[in-house]
Amino acid sequence: MSPNIYVTGAGPGNGKSLIVLGLMELLTGHVGRVGLFRPVIASAEKPDPSIHLVTARYGLHFAQEQMYGCPEEVALELVAAGQKDELIKRILEKFKNLEEQCDAVVCAGTDYSTVSAALEFDFNVELAKNLGCLLVPVINGQKRDGSRLAEAARALLESLGERECDLLALVVNRVAPGDLQELLSQLAKSFDGAVPAYAFPETPMLGMPSVGEVARALNADWISGQELGYDRQVAHYKVAAMELPNFLDHLEEGSLVVTPGDRSDIVLGSLASDHSSTYPQIAGLLLTGDLQPPPQVQRLVDGLAKAPIPILSVRTDTFATALDVNAVYAALVPENSRKIAAALGVFEAGIDFSELKKRMSATRPPHVTPLMFEYELIRQAKAARKRIVLPEGTDERILKAAEILLLRDVVEITLLGDQQQIEDRIASLGLRLRDAKIIDPMRSERRQAYGESFFELRKHKGISEQMALDTIADVSFFGTMMVHLGDVDGMVSGATHTTQHTIRPGFQIIKTVPGVSIVSSVFFMCLEDRVLVYGDCAVNPTPNAEQLADIAISSAETARQFGVEPRIAMLSYSTGESGKGPDVEKVREATRIARQRRQDLEIEGPIQYDAAVDASVARSKMPESKVAGRATVFIFPDLNTGNNTYKAVQRSAGAVAVGPVLQGLNKPVNDLSRGCTVTDIVNTVAITAIQAQAGADSP
Repeated sequence: MSPNIYVTGAGPGNGKSLIVLGLMELLTGHVGRVGLFRPVIASAEKPDPSIHLVTARYGLHFAQEQMYGCPEEVALELVAAGQKDELIKRILEKFKNLEEQCDAVVCAGTDYSTVSAALEFDFNVELAKNLGCLLVPVINGQKRDGSRLAEAARALLESLGERECDLLALVVNRVAPGDLQELLSQLAKSFDGAVPAYAFPETPMLGMPSVGEVARALNADWISGQELGYDRQVAHYKVAAMELPNFLDHLEEGSLVVTPGDRSDIVLGSLASDHSSTYPQIAGLLLTGDLQPPPQVQRLVDGLAKAPIPILSVRTDTFATALDVNAVYAALVPENSRKIAAALGVFEAGIDFSELKKRMSATRPPHVTPLMFEYELIRQAKAARKRIVLPEGTDERILKAAEILLLRDVVEITLLGDQQQIEDRIASLGLRLRDAKIIDPMRSERRQAYGESFFELRKHKGISEQMALDTIADVSFFGTMMVHLGDVDGMVSGATHTTQHTIRPGFQIIKTVPGVSIVSSVFFMCLEDRVLVYGDCAVNPTPNAEQLADIAISSAETARQFGVEPRIAMLSYSTGESGKGPDVEKVREATRIARQRRQDLEIEGPIQYDAAVDASVARSKMPESKVAGRATVFIFPDLNTGNNTYKAVQRSAGAVAVGPVLQGLNKPVNDLSRGCTVTDIVNTVAITAIQAQAGADSP
């Protein structure tokens, strides 16, 4: 079991939610079952924000009742009655009940914004000791320079040392970026390695509520723009009480304009400013007084469907609404994947993972869960950032995934397509993709060189120079040529294109690895307690014995590359020597070829699925086999069997299917399902980056 961790603020406004989220992400990738515990919450009747965030993001299967000690009202009554020990006992009992069901627990201490001072820092320190947790105190670094913050950190460390607290680390959060390096230097000198001390910069995005958060807090009605405007960040509030010309002078980037609903001039002026290159882009409009725009104005708004501005309506008057919006708290919520990605990016950039893991003495369990697998993908991809091209640059899912990848500093992104269309789409979605490179293949200065290269590769097939130039204007061919010539390291496509459209250029341009006769694919099937590898479920309809052997060897290498120890089951409807017929003989021959080519691999076949995966069945059917009952890599005899099986397992067992991951090409190109989610895209890009890392390491 990994040590439990208690995160508490040493003052108000410390932003400890970022640290709680980051630790959950870290532990989820290295231990099995991770839980969150809040000693005191504001109300048992309402969802606790921290519990809601972590439960939704990490798929925790605990009810809120299991994840907190007691409501604030009860805690204060016990403290007032001099029964603090009774309060701690109640919290301890609830904590132990949760701990029994977890391998590690992250405790998020009480909030200065909601509870009495009687339940603040000293109480949290005492509670951490009683719960047996490693303590992570968080200091608010706002409006204090590096020397003052270093002194505050030293004083806090001395105080906690006197109380014999077990410290995991100390964190200074929300530091002015210009003071960050000086502070880190002073902390390193002061603590001399006794306790890890980390500092995180103030990140404006994390302090900004989204339009959706404002709407939820004010119980506002959506007039337009809900689908695309929910995640727009609100940097400023602007109450529009003056005439339009004067008001426009006060507009700033990311403003939420608060105005009575009957001020058509402000509504129209704000809409126009959002589409104007001479005025800042606003976050949205908040109409007050339960007043709606006139029908003519509403019709105009409806006509802006391609890039709708978020427009909200509330019943309160303008003055009351202005007070309400200023009280909206910019929280981390599961619905805002952009802010979560930004928070994790800050945490991951400021934490020394190896140092922290060493102090926690965490051991990785023998089974790999889906969340651990996904965590490891991101960690591996970040280890040596690669350049990935995404040809479907106007697709909403692609753009949202690109933003997450850039915010977490996983890879460099190139988007292909019409530049204006992509930029308009980014603006309408309210995304931040300034670091993404955008290339229009039709207008690219590299098109001519790519066309000439493609002509040289395909002229033996009768292609002309003009045909080559025309072909290379296609985003899939252009992106593949970027990979081939080393302008990027890998390509991911298929969100809107067919599999054939995605991989055919790879066959023609990149071609296969020497010694591999066939390009194939695998799916990583993430079950509740392990990850299995299925191949080939997406590319080859009827592979012969030689090709099946190639698929088995390639799949084993792919499995090992992503942390799955390969034990290969060559699947058939018969196990061992019991079956006859051409289909069984094909698998038997494929097994022989694979064993001959790779004597270092554990390979069994032909074998039925139940004998491959179930130890009790294996004992009766193949008791001497090293693979039976323990298989991790499953090679299907044909596409019909493989594709149906992976989908059956995915739907019936609730498995997460990551893939298809292409293998056998000289450089990585991967295909997406047209029904893919943003998470699918993020995972596939990470996989492609890791494949590119492996290629770069090859001789």
